[in-house]
Amino acid sequence: MFRTPLTLFRTLAIAEAISWTLLIAGLILRATADLSVAVSIGGGIHGFVFLAYGATAVLVALNQRWGVGPAVVAIVSAVIPYATVPTEIWLHRTGRLRGAWRLDESEDPRDRRPLDRLLRFFLRRPAMLGVILVAVVAVVFAVLLILGPPGGKG
Repeated sequence: MFRTPLTLFRTLAIAEAISWTLLIAGLILRATADLSVAVSIGGGIHGFVFLAYGATAVLVALNQRWGVGPAVVAIVSAVIPYATVPTEIWLHRTGRLRGAWRLDESEDPRDRRPLDRLLRFFLRRPAMLGVILVAVVAVVFAVLLILGPPGGKG
């Protein structure tokens, strides 16, 4: 399904934008119809997708060997409503999403770094990588739910 970094990143960028819509709709329903549960539902979905997008941005940044700048832009774009879509377009147009997953070691000396070896190990096992990423996102999500919403429940 996600045969290239582009397809994975694009899918999560769009999902993040959609989740913003759910959160905003929940906020509107809470303000106009006194439906607080709408924020809980929309906010929960948005929070999980937000974390999944962040994990995806880190994974793709490592695979594509982005510098710190593009990686930070990709991650921070999730904080601004709907910014993940123009960020994906920019990354695509500048060639930063071009190419395949780096499954094999090349002549590039960076491929011998422990982080690159670990990345290749997991990229060759996409089911394992997917389960680990979902588990990590779920744990972080659960911890954040326990801590409560930003600004408190006020």
